Amino acid sequence: MALLAYDGAGRELVARLKYRNHRSALSSLAAAMASLVPDGAAIDVVTWAPTTPERRRERGFDQAQLLATVVARHLARPSRKLLRRLPGPSQTGRSLAERRCGPRFRPVRPMPGWSVLVVDDVLTTGATAAAAAAALRGAGSAHVSVLVAARTPRAVPTWRTSPDSP
Repeated sequence: MALLAYDGAGRELVARLKYRNHRSALSSLAAAMASLVPDGAAIDVVTWAPTTPERRRERGFDQAQLLATVVARHLARPSRKLLRRLPGPSQTGRSLAERRCGPRFRPVRPMPGWSVLVVDDVLTTGATAAAAAAALRGAGSAHVSVLVAARTPRAVPTWRTSPDSP
């Protein structure tokens, strides 16, 4: 589930949080994200796809954790760190093929039968979401949903016509 398209105003809103630590819209953004969850009561716990340790040190925060904490508050569900990101490069700036290899995560505890909502800031290829979901399922989660602030718009094919086309 994605609230916004990651272009125009949606991109600027997420970029302000992610790169400039502007938190003024955090509560409103998280509330709107939480409103997309069809049955918050069915969620056992909210977690996030953690950024790299290097990015967290550079920024001083993890934007996905900030979003997850406030989304959880709006859903009246607990927010817990359930994933540890294993060493590897950030997804930012990587090619589509490189992104598809995605990050790797390790669960921090067993989650037998849990229903988990994973929150992240941007979904581009889905590799991060898929890796997070796989790690959570490997730890026993029965159901994993993903909620993002924004999704990169899919490319729209352009059709070319030849001068001979009717």
